[in-house]
Amino acid sequence: MNSIEANFDGLVGPSHNYAGLSYGNVASKSNANAVSNPKQAALQGLQKMKALSDMGMTQGVIAPQERPDVYSLRKLGFTGSDQDVLIKASKQAPAIFLACCSASSMWTANAATVSPSADTADSKVHFTPANLTNKFHRAIEPTVTGNILKALFSDDEHFSHHQHLPENDHFGDEGAANHTRFCHNYGDHGVELFVYGKHAFNDTLPAPKKFPARQTLEACEAVARLHKLQEGSAVFAQQNPDVIDQGVFHNDVIAVGNKNVLFYHEQAFLDTSKTKQDIGRAFGAEPFHFIEVPTNLVGLQDAVKSYLFNTQLINLPSGDMVIIAPMECQENKAVYSYLQQLLASNTPITNVHYFDVKQSMQNGGGPACLRLRVVLNDLQLAAVNSNALMNDTLFATLNTWVNKHYRDRLTASDLASKEFLDESRSALDELTQIMQLGSVYPFQQI
Repeated sequence: MNSIEANFDGLVGPSHNYAGLSYGNVASKSNANAVSNPKQAALQGLQKMKALSDMGMTQGVIAPQERPDVYSLRKLGFTGSDQDVLIKASKQAPAIFLACCSASSMWTANAATVSPSADTADSKVHFTPANLTNKFHRAIEPTVTGNILKALFSDDEHFSHHQHLPENDHFGDEGAANHTRFCHNYGDHGVELFVYGKHAFNDTLPAPKKFPARQTLEACEAVARLHKLQEGSAVFAQQNPDVIDQGVFHNDVIAVGNKNVLFYHEQAFLDTSKTKQDIGRAFGAEPFHFIEVPTNLVGLQDAVKSYLFNTQLINLPSGDMVIIAPMECQENKAVYSYLQQLLASNTPITNVHYFDVKQSMQNGGGPACLRLRVVLNDLQLAAVNSNALMNDTLFATLNTWVNKHYRDRLTASDLASKEFLDESRSALDELTQIMQLGSVYPFQQI
């Protein structure tokens, strides 16, 4: 049976704004308080989705979260009408208020960890929403994320959905941003690499000192158990604590993998030699390509600033393996020079396609942050909610929807108005009808 790897990108929400909420994410902090353009951000994201669909990729859409999150604000003691809650929170606790307005669900690499049926003991595709406990503005996402994933992958015969892990730092889980999968063909039994930043129950072992390690070994092991991964399917590796302290908040900022390739920076892992040995042993005898980018060619700051590794590494239907990169990689002299050398060398990577996702980049996420990878065989693909799969009709419909509902200029003060809340809810209500999601949002369940 044929299997493909689909990409499900997060649709940028109406409240896309620059609040600088993510401590440890240099791009997010450096653009704090800038005026955002939600319409442009959403249209840029849709353009990227359509371009990959036009390349022959199976491309899906994941709906954004409801924001402002009035329900979380009510849990924190803000009372009265929705308008009262927004005004009180924005005046009395502006940082909390902005956290409850974040459009961070656009970065669906953090939505969940997904294991294909070829790797699992029950031959189902398993989904575990990330709990994202390290950041409050993201920790309020998992329940609705789970609702949306269940609406997209609803057939119990093919899909298994788990509740997110306990909401505690010991089980901090940031989803697919710290997970990648290697295989010969997508439908074959594969190797799943889980990358963690620290051991939660042993503080004597190496850990970052400046910025938080958002993923724990214990969380990785728990997800592997929940997904019923078969013997030899899981490899665990620790991210280099020093690079976390330099702004590499997820593994997908410093490494990316696909099929028989791991493309990574020299400083990515705490023990690179062991990581390579573990992957090679699990992968088996067939050739595996470790493409290591040396620091003397691309410095760590250039890698982070350009998001060289927060690129998508994909196989086109032609079989060609290509990189989907942000324009920043083309504009950075050291990074662009390296990529030109890479294409001239003897590796499976044959081309680089550059995309403008500046609105996302300025808020701390590149192309890889925007997508969740889901391997599906023919029967599973047929069971996916087809209203979420990109094609000419959906592209046109969603562009019309964005142009109808989104603002092209948004400041922090705009977020506190009842008018904006109503606009957002109206937009999302219409979106759930377009995508046939049902009542996935709290405001629809009252």
